[in-house]
Amino acid sequence: MDRLHLMTVYVAVVEAEGFAGGARSLHMSPPAVTRAIAALEERLGVKLLNRTTRFVRMTEAGQKYYEDAKRIIALADEADGAALGINATPRGQLHITASVLFGRLYIMPGIIAYLRQYPAVEVEALFVDRVVNLLEEGVDVAIRIAELPDSSYRALRVGSVRRVLCASPEYLAQHGIPQTPDDLPRHRIIMARSLSLTNDLRFLSDGHPVTVKIKPMLSVSDNDSAANAAIAGLGITRLLSYQIAEPLQAGKLKIVLSDFESPPVPVHILHREGRHSSAKIRSFVDFMAERLRAELA
Repeated sequence: MDRLHLMTVYVAVVEAEGFAGGARSLHMSPPAVTRAIAALEERLGVKLLNRTTRFVRMTEAGQKYYEDAKRIIALADEADGAALGINATPRGQLHITASVLFGRLYIMPGIIAYLRQYPAVEVEALFVDRVVNLLEEGVDVAIRIAELPDSSYRALRVGSVRRVLCASPEYLAQHGIPQTPDDLPRHRIIMARSLSLTNDLRFLSDGHPVTVKIKPMLSVSDNDSAANAAIAGLGITRLLSYQIAEPLQAGKLKIVLSDFESPPVPVHILHREGRHSSAKIRSFVDFMAERLRAELA
């Protein structure tokens, strides 16, 4: 059997977690799928799948082969598209991910504008506050707010956001405005654990790093709760600048200790690497890069 066909069958079985599901997705009969997997394992001389009565599970070799096979299939699809001239016009499904609030404020308006320009593209947007594995979850483009580790993905830096300390005008009027990081232990602090798992707050003073250990009055797991507690006058919190853009503009929060801010957090557009970037990925990355560079300048 054709090697690329066998890879395609294997990937379908893995993602459907079964031979019957894989057969349905490929419009093949279950016996044909079973024969294809057996032929693949015989060709490789290694067991790829452990079968149970209800599911299939990859072996260690099967997991590695799945990752490589999926990448090879994607490259073959891109090469076919380039040869057929499909690359010239963005079309097809595009899967995008970003964090919830950043997605709502910045990415969703960009998606709407992009789809008006390229109506042949279908976008599926996944806005979640966790790191999405692009390969495992079939995502084409991710917008990440973080320093990026080395990876096989292509990353394009499009701006940065600040780590800011803020409090309500009412709180500052009652408790005073901190003048240096050393003043913070005497204030009520609200910690957003999504930004820090410790009770250390880091700053820069005259170019030198400074760490202040505080005892928070309140620790919360999500950013919105921290912002709402600060708006209510409970204390001072640290968040990313875009997360409090609306209450800042409305005068519900004020930034303090801006002269001591730690370095800003970079924003990247990340996408799966390939020899031929498909038109939908290339056009979306270029489109969003231009928008985000203007908005995050």
